[in-house]
Amino acid sequence: MKGILFTVLLCFGSAAHCQELQLSKIDTTQYFDFWVGKWKATYDEGNGVQQYGINTIDKILDGTVVRETFELDGGQNKGFKGTSISVYQPQLKRWKQAWADNQGGYFDFEGEFIGDKRIFKTQIFERGEKRIQQRMVFYNIKHDSFTWDWELSSDGGKTWALSWRILYERID
Repeated sequence: MKGILFTVLLCFGSAAHCQELQLSKIDTTQYFDFWVGKWKATYDEGNGVQQYGINTIDKILDGTVVRETFELDGGQNKGFKGTSISVYQPQLKRWKQAWADNQGGYFDFEGEFIGDKRIFKTQIFERGEKRIQQRMVFYNIKHDSFTWDWELSSDGGKTWALSWRILYERID
């Protein structure tokens, strides 16, 4: 009982610390289980017009792989489809994700966790004087919603700029 009361008081005093405690209690192989379900993904096309897509996430291969199936329903990119698989590699103690889409896009990501944020990022590659890295950041994670940002760094990950934001709402 004292342990529960201490945790409640600690969480009451610091919501961010409480989320870190909750994340630390989750098995590493389940860090992306929050994502499993069917989601409406709302985004701004950059012209102030809100559009949306549907993202369906399930677990396959004996529950060890998180599979994503994404499709935009409107806007200038209607018909855009993509898929990813995410897997925890226990021998390397890391998460990996591979993404491919119907426009020839392909990304290879490695997972990391900063506070309550779950992140998949690319390796750094050089383009002229720039050291480019891209990442997606999952945060504000609740049972029925979360925020997903795509960010770009041109200095090897020292600073990040928001490229676009998608707001997710669970629909099942």
